[in-house]
Amino acid sequence: MIRTSLFGAAGAVALCSAAYAHVTLERKEAPVGASYKAVLRVPHGCDGSATVALRVRIPQGYLNVKPMPKPGWKLEVKRGTYVKPASLGEAKVSEGVIEVDWSGGNLPDAYYDEFVLTGTIGDDMAAGQTMYFPVVQECEKGVHRWIEMPANTDREPPEPAPALKLLPKG
Repeated sequence: MIRTSLFGAAGAVALCSAAYAHVTLERKEAPVGASYKAVLRVPHGCDGSATVALRVRIPQGYLNVKPMPKPGWKLEVKRGTYVKPASLGEAKVSEGVIEVDWSGGNLPDAYYDEFVLTGTIGDDMAAGQTMYFPVVQECEKGVHRWIEMPANTDREPPEPAPALKLLPKG
C-alpha cells in the first residue's frame, strides 16, 4: 500500500513537472494601468545543458521597464521606438525598453532561477487581452524559443511565450 502511494505521488510530481517545463510568469494576471513585476521562472536548461543567456522581448504596452541585475550575469537593455505610442497617465510614450538580455551566467539544468523586470501596464491596453513576453533561452548546447502564441485552438503550442492576462483597472 505504501509503495502504491509513493508511485502515485511520484507520478503526480512528474505530471506537474511536465506542465511547468517552460519559462512562465509567476503572476499571470495584472490590471491595466498598474505597476507589474514580471518574474520569469526558468525551471530547466536545454536537454540537460545549462542556461547561459535569457533574452526577453518587451511587449507593446509594458512601459517604464527596469530589469533586476543578477550576480554573475551581464545585463543589457535595448531601447527603441514603440510600434505605436502608449499612454502612461497623462503622457504619451513613444520609446523605451524593447528587449532585456541576461548573459554570461550559468544556470545548471538541475536548478531553477528567476529573472525579474518591473514596469507599468499602459493605460490604453484593453482588459481581457493577453500580453505575451517572448523569451529566448540559450544554453551551452541548444536553445529554447519560448515565443509561440496560441492559435485559436485549445492546445498550447510546444514552446509558448509567457502570458499575462490583463484585468480591468483597479
